[in-house]
Amino acid sequence: MVKPPLPTSWLDTAERLCLVLASEAARYVTPPPIRLQDAAFVEVTDPANNLPSYEGTWRNPQGIRCGSLTLNSDGSYYAEYDVLTLHPEKPRWFVEAVTVWGRDGTVKAEPRLLAAV
Repeated sequence: MVKPPLPTSWLDTAERLCLVLASEAARYVTPPPIRLQDAAFVEVTDPANNLPSYEGTWRNPQGIRCGSLTLNSDGSYYAEYDVLTLHPEKPRWFVEAVTVWGRDGTVKAEPRLLAAV
């Protein structure tokens, strides 16, 4: 069960974002448990139009933030989840996190890379 206050109108989109995020993460690490029911959501006010938006946070067993999901009042969304691993095909790159974003049903995904030192 999703913790309030995420409204039911966002549930399908949020579930899809979790699936895409998990699929992108699985390209780099053993698939992490990116589940909507594990995110804690709060309602926030969109400063652009003063309408409600929603921010979810995933935390690991130690309580450290490891991912987030933002659902904006204009129909746009953004999510990220930490994977923290070397890139499997680019040894000079480190995959910090995977991200998904989009608007009104369109979803794009990519890794967030850092140069490995």
